Amino acid sequence: MKFVVSSALLSSHLQTISRVINSKNALPILDCFLLELKGNKLTITAADSEVRMDTFVEVADYEGEGSLAINAKNLLDPLRELPDQPLTFDINDETLEVYIYYHNGKYNFIGLKGEDYPQPRDLNDSAVSLSLDSQILLSGINRTVFATADDELRPVMNGIYFDINTDNLTFVASDGHKLVRVTSSDVKADQRASFILPKKPANLLRSVLPREDGEVVITFDENHAIVKMTKYNMVCRFVEGRYPNYNSVIPVDNPNKVTLDRMNFLNAIKRVSVFSNPSSNLVKMQLSDDKIIITAQDIDYLTSAEEEIECQYSGNAMNIGFKAPFLVDILNNIPSTEVVVELSDSSRAGIIVPVENEVNEEMLALIMPMMLND
Repeated sequence: MKFVVSSALLSSHLQTISRVINSKNALPILDCFLLELKGNKLTITAADSEVRMDTFVEVADYEGEGSLAINAKNLLDPLRELPDQPLTFDINDETLEVYIYYHNGKYNFIGLKGEDYPQPRDLNDSAVSLSLDSQILLSGINRTVFATADDELRPVMNGIYFDINTDNLTFVASDGHKLVRVTSSDVKADQRASFILPKKPANLLRSVLPREDGEVVITFDENHAIVKMTKYNMVCRFVEGRYPNYNSVIPVDNPNKVTLDRMNFLNAIKRVSVFSNPSSNLVKMQLSDDKIIITAQDIDYLTSAEEEIECQYSGNAMNIGFKAPFLVDILNNIPSTEVVVELSDSSRAGIIVPVENEVNEEMLALIMPMMLND
């Protein structure tokens, strides 16, 4: 088996799918990329026990066909140091010895049998498909993945919930302290369905989708999904379990509403929170007619900070406290110049929504308050 391929093109694709490979694998062959040559198409695959991703590059001067597993470090590390140039792969199909020739040198090593590389399981007959624009999927993941949990006791919270309806698609993520819900009316399905996409494949899609255009087709059954894109394909296992009723925790009666500039609010919280107690990261907000006073203090070190920002407020004067990093995360992920914070009282969750949503998209973020001593 022999072929010639661009080093920069190969390196780019390898680095993208290398994120699938775990640092410690139960099967040594999962430390490898699987290379499969058919005609002028070289398919490259990386996998762990839960996720599998493949991509392809076109090659020149090819001879023969077949498959081979090559240790990821043996491919990736030398390619990082090479300028763009043609690479010639010469593989002995009997001994699995690999020679890679470049402009002024070569290196060689032994590969593993491609047939020993784990294969993905097929979806069952009940599988359904969802087709959506790649940028809608990217937007939904970008807006929600930060709110997923790392909770071994509640694994269903460790992923993004896809709530699929006949007239929209809703992305939901929550860690119990904050919740984000993004609904796109551009996506329509033939039937009601849902699944929980784990954090790792969500982040893999997040890194791949900016390079994609056109439609993404997600075909899934109860346990697995196949995600087909133009340059990449992914197979992943879902988080098993039932996602909580997220709509039931979102308060609907919030008479106190404050409208303010998102970046002013965000930067004020960042500055003031430096002086909060590191164990709680509590920032307190005093809301009145035309201003918010944001304060933080650390009694142990006798430090405090206070900042006043202008706003438009309708409601009763009130004090409420939030964990600063959660507020920062939410405000960093809202795509709007201004936001509206909706509150009922200091003990109930606050709602943060953009003043202007993206076209055919509706975003809502929820954040739980912290108890104030005063």
